[in-house]
Amino acid sequence: MKDTDFSKLRLSHAHGVLTVTIDNPPVNVLDVALMSEMSRLLLSVRDDPNTRVLVFQSADPEFFIAHVDMTLIDEPHAFDELARNAPEGLNPFQAFGELVRSQPQVTLVKLAGLARGGGAEFVAAADMAFAAEGRAGLAQCEALMGITPGGGATQYLTSRMTRGRALEVILGADLIDAATAERYGWINRALPAAELDAFVDRLARNIAALPAGVIAAAKQAMPVPDLRAGFCREHDAWAGLFTCPAAEQLIRGGLKAGAQTKEGERNLEGLLRGLGV
Repeated sequence: MKDTDFSKLRLSHAHGVLTVTIDNPPVNVLDVALMSEMSRLLLSVRDDPNTRVLVFQSADPEFFIAHVDMTLIDEPHAFDELARNAPEGLNPFQAFGELVRSQPQVTLVKLAGLARGGGAEFVAAADMAFAAEGRAGLAQCEALMGITPGGGATQYLTSRMTRGRALEVILGADLIDAATAERYGWINRALPAAELDAFVDRLARNIAALPAGVIAAAKQAMPVPDLRAGFCREHDAWAGLFTCPAAEQLIRGGLKAGAQTKEGERNLEGLLRGLGV
């Protein structure tokens, strides 16, 4: 795989570590193109013995992955092809998270900016995540759009934190800072911003340098839980709300007010709370 194979990703490979830099301006919205490229990349390296660790970062210091593309409200069939390729019982967003979660390589997120909605679900699906203090933030902001998370958050978060904290994240819909995310269990560590790159790079290289078979053995010994029944419940809850008038009004209103622009995304929660229904 080369950079020229992708338009939304930049790739760098060294010492068994593939660094994937997400570059989908203006705010790295998780749209069809980005999800398709990320999925294609993950599948292409699954059996690559020279790739032992995947590090995901962003070309934009402010935004990791903003959230799923809100224009889905106007293009309900945009994700149809991805849905057709999803495993039975999973919607395309859940299938994307499960592709990350089942990757045989170790997956690390280097979070220097903001990740909301589907972006925050991507962080939770990865094996490990490390975030910059004072700069990184995570949010499941779907409730402010009149819906609930539909890409795995209801299942991933309850395996990382208490039910009460997961409900706080989902229903409170606030932007959670790196230190709080660490305390809740959403991420591994919050680090000073100046130390984030060096820490993640060192950890990735150390893991990639382990003797053959160690990574696979460790991941097989700690299997991911089977969440299929929970995913069905999550999808039904999300899909049932997505078609309601309140969701359409809030999502369209959010786009009109500046969501998916840099300025609007800097305070998305405030923007959405100001819309009302």
